[in-house]
Amino acid sequence: MPNGCLLLVLHAHLPYVRHPEHERFLEERWFFEAVTETYIPLIKFFDRLKAENVPFQLTLSVSPTLANMMEDALLRQRCLRHLDLSLQLAENECERTKDWPDVHALAQMYRRLFEEARSIFVDRCGTRLVSALQQYAESGNLELITCAGTHGYLPLLNAEPAAVKAQIFTAVDEHARIFGLKPKGMWIPECAYYPGLDEVLAQAGIRYFLVDGHGIEHAEPAPQFGVHAPVYCPSGVAAFGRHAMTSKLVWSTSVGYPADPNYREYYRDIGFDLDPAYLAPYQYAPGIRQNTGIKYHRITGKTDHKALYNPDWSAETARRHARDFAQRCREQARRAGGGMPFPAVIVSPYDAELFGHWWFEGPQWIYHVLRELASGGDLEMSTPAAYLNAYPVQQKSVPSASSWGRNGYSEHWVNPKTEWMWRPLHEAAARMRQTVRERTFVSLGSVEDRALRQAGRELMLAQASDWPFIITNGTTEQYAKRRFHEHLHRFHDLLTRLDRREIDAASLQALESMDAIFPKLDYQLFASE
Repeated sequence: MPNGCLLLVLHAHLPYVRHPEHERFLEERWFFEAVTETYIPLIKFFDRLKAENVPFQLTLSVSPTLANMMEDALLRQRCLRHLDLSLQLAENECERTKDWPDVHALAQMYRRLFEEARSIFVDRCGTRLVSALQQYAESGNLELITCAGTHGYLPLLNAEPAAVKAQIFTAVDEHARIFGLKPKGMWIPECAYYPGLDEVLAQAGIRYFLVDGHGIEHAEPAPQFGVHAPVYCPSGVAAFGRHAMTSKLVWSTSVGYPADPNYREYYRDIGFDLDPAYLAPYQYAPGIRQNTGIKYHRITGKTDHKALYNPDWSAETARRHARDFAQRCREQARRAGGGMPFPAVIVSPYDAELFGHWWFEGPQWIYHVLRELASGGDLEMSTPAAYLNAYPVQQKSVPSASSWGRNGYSEHWVNPKTEWMWRPLHEAAARMRQTVRERTFVSLGSVEDRALRQAGRELMLAQASDWPFIITNGTTEQYAKRRFHEHLHRFHDLLTRLDRREIDAASLQALESMDAIFPKLDYQLFASE
């Protein structure tokens, strides 16, 4: 028996950003950048491990909003256009920098990367990234799990319990529709738990979820092995706690791996350095400078003067950091697992977009970590479901209310900047519950049925935790407020027209086309006990 099992869990999520009413829309770049810089590089390195016959296991949470965007024909077409534009810009950069050898070599690197990304997106995946993820799930390399429907912050939605149930059951149904199998686990949004949430997860068939470390450390009764073992909630659903050491090694902006001076500097992009007229064809909003993904400098240090990026240095640094991570995890497992009747778990959950988008070398680092641990020995790679299958006898306990947000609870989502958002959400959920209960006989496919389904979509989109998160951070704040208000307005307008029997079929069809998420949404969930 090994001393420990490392559970590497990546959470892939983006808010539902789709604007067919515009030819090009600034915030849609979030999706295109994540595809280009995170999801495609991860698939590339998984393919490399497979070609090298390296066994590997990790867990990937794909939120239902992101999965819907990955499958959306319009967004896939626009993502291909984004890749073509990026490749064209890289070609221009190769020409512009031909008299500066060091910068020219970096421009050529970006051209190769964009060519490779386009090939993986089109030739490898047929523009359907879901297909590659399904392949790795079928081969046992990936354990695919889900997240709540629109990433709603569940502890604060629980004023209307049916809203929580709708978020969870919709997620399970969407995962089964898109990936072809029901998920065994769920990444609860923001790792935010409240006692009793596990009962809803159990009803939906979820076997496990993840919480922050203090959710396990403050559980009742106190778990004997702390975060080094899962606990079973009274419902029978298992909770795994985040390991603080592995979190600090990757997340810390001061001592974490991504802060190494050899790595690429995220905040120095040619989109902010070069002539706006030169960049205009590649920008998504006139007059607004944006990242292009082409960055020629490394972190260097705490200085405004940034040295040129060196890919060889960064590649060696990623290998060194992977070895260090593996060694630290082995030591931690050795210390923790000595008196345990089963291997200690080291749960390492991260936002997937950290790797590649924010931390350019992150996918390389994951590749080297998986290689380092492929031989097994005293520390093995595993997944939560595999661990529970192998070691099913665990302590029963109730995790404490917690999240992985700032200071460990809910203040990042409810605070003086966002407290105004929650009462309208609770009132809308109550109105939806009452409206559905009043309509017990609705013909499937009728205008009334479609209106209720679309109202459910609009309500869930308004419930996304992304909007208060963005407002708290002060980034694209106006967009987040606009989306919140638009979805609530559409929701109430639909139900008011429904009450007055004034549903306009053309307007409804336009809404269905614009917010085309969850095609099989069951609005009866909003009226459940």
